[in-house]
Formats: sequence, structure tokens, C-alpha cells
Amino acid sequence: MGRVTLQTVADRVGVSRMTVSNAFSRPDQLSAALREQVLAAAAELGYVGPDPAARALARRSVGAVGVVLTDSLGEAFLDPVASAFFGALAEELAPTGLAVTLIPATPVGGHVPARDLAVDAAVLYACAGDSQAVEWLSRRRLPLVFVDQEPRPGSAGVLLDERSGGRLAVEHLLALGHRDVVVLTMNSERAAPGWAADPRTAGSNDVARHRTAGAVEALESAGLPARVYEVVDNRDHLTLPGVREILADPHRPTAVVCFSDLMAATLVRAAQDAGLDVPRDLSVVGFDDTVLAQTLRPALTTLRQDFATKGRLAAQALTAAIARSRTDTAPDEPALAPPTTVTVPVELVVRESTAPPRR
Repeated sequence: MGRVTLQTVADRVGVSRMTVSNAFSRPDQLSAALREQVLAAAAELGYVGPDPAARALARRSVGAVGVVLTDSLGEAFLDPVASAFFGALAEELAPTGLAVTLIPATPVGGHVPARDLAVDAAVLYACAGDSQAVEWLSRRRLPLVFVDQEPRPGSAGVLLDERSGGRLAVEHLLALGHRDVVVLTMNSERAAPGWAADPRTAGSNDVARHRTAGAVEALESAGLPARVYEVVDNRDHLTLPGVREILADPHRPTAVVCFSDLMAATLVRAAQDAGLDVPRDLSVVGFDDTVLAQTLRPALTTLRQDFATKGRLAAQALTAAIARSRTDTAPDEPALAPPTTVTVPVELVVRESTAPPRR
């Protein structure tokens, strides 16, 4: 047999080429019985369906969306928060038939994925606002959804209520009687860890700045000094030197509010290695409520974010942005609602890592 085509299948079943095409691309246009008959004939003939490249050209759509996860894909999947969000997003997008393409934030081997990869839209997750990926995707005028960072004008956003989270963490510690609280945050612009010169502007990205700002506001509202310590990165080996400096400080705090569960776990282990008891000698609060927060000993008091809700909202914003872009090129279609920014609340989860201060 020669090359099997759409027409070959149509001739076998006795239907039009359009019917065969619809069996693969628009199954809702056929009865279940007819679609099954067409697909069975195609399988028998060895026909796998219309060429994806040709279909994309005809539709002016590739049926794929891009996801940019922070600055490094490898590091993103070592971060339980980034991987949990991606899993929730991918699961929510699965029923839509959209493929998910991971896009590195920076060039790879001379290639610029954000410029070159074929996608219909993209989600930007906690990227630096001036990153190359953001710039290239914006230049391409693709529909964009910004997650955990302020959206650009004309784009949708899904934000966590970071500021409230920082405030709730401090208020919990104040209610326990703590009056000497340090905020441990991240600032990738630092050359080395150290105390923030201005606690109100500490942190190098939207998430770190807002979480820290909420904690600082709560401390200042209580008439207490705000001490903020910045480490270069969230990862254990980059957090550890800063954690050790805090623990060795003659004015060691009675409690620490951490940027993330990862940082909190590093602090708890370092404190225990130094002979301190958590929480009697040092109370620790994390952020995110990852699996780590529940498996750490003592179990970690933390701020819970709902990854499933965040993934669902990001997926909905993405599909709406794609639909909106298509109506822009079809004047006869009714206009859709403009993009919006949705804020997801956080919840304080009290476990065993916090208690009234011993001294």
C-alpha cells in the first residue's frame, strides 16, 4: 500500500475528508458510533491523524502553552513550591487538550527558547520582571498570565496574599509572647548574606518583598524593632551560613519568620545541631505548607497556600487569554471580559515549631 492519507481513510469508510478530520480534531461534530468507525479504519490502515504542523498552520494555533518556572528549570523542580504549582497547572490544563511546554528563562546553548518555541500563550511563574523570557514573550505579543509577580499591563495575574501571610506569622508569635523576632528572607542581588540595611525594602522579588513587608508592618505596629536578615538563595547550602550567623548572634532572637518552608527547615536543623531546642529556645515559622512542613520534626508552623486553587486559576486565566486573543482577530465575535488579577488567600497552620519564649 502507498502512503496512507486522509482521503484513504475517507474512501475506506465511505465518508468525506472533513468527517475523517473531525474524528481526530473535532469529535463533538460526530456521533460516537461514526467516530469509532473512522478511528478503527484509520488504525487498520496505519493512519495516525492529520499532520500536527499542517493542522497548526490551518488553525493558526499550535495547541500548546509555555510555562516559565523561575530562572532555572532544574532548580525549579528541586523547589517543592514551584513543582507543586506546575503539577496543579498541568492537571487543570489536561482536559483542554493543550500541551504544556517548559520554557527556560535564559538562553540555552545559543538558543532563545522564549523567542523560538511555538506556543499560543505562556504562564510566567515568579520570574524577574526584566528576565529575557518575559521580554521575548511580551515582544511576541502572546497572551501572558503572571503568577506570583505583578502582571504587565493588559495581562492577567494570579497572586498569593503574601503580605497578609507575613503579617499573620508575626501576629501569631506576638500572641505567644515573643518580642524579639527576626525575619529571614531572600535577596538574590546580595553578594553575601547579611542584615538588611532597610527592613521595609528587603527582598529581591515580589514574593520576598511582600512577605517581608507584611512581617515588618506587624512588628512596627506592635512597637517592636524590625530586624531582617537576607540570604542569597532559598537553597539549603546558601541559607545555612546566614542561619548560623543568626544563631551565633549575642542578641539571638526568640523567634524567626522564614521566607519559605525550605529556609525554615534549614534553620531548625542548624538550631538543633547547635544544641537548641525548637520551639523552647527558638520558635520558627515557615511559609507555603509543603510536605516538608509536615515531615519536619518538630512539625512546622507555616502559612498554607492552596496550590490546587492557584493552578486552577492560572489555567482558567490562560485559556481565557487565548480565547480573548482569538476574538481580537475576529471582529464579529462578542468581546470577552478584560484580564484581571486574582489574589489567593493564605491560612496560618499552627504546629509544634512555635511556643511561648523560654526567656
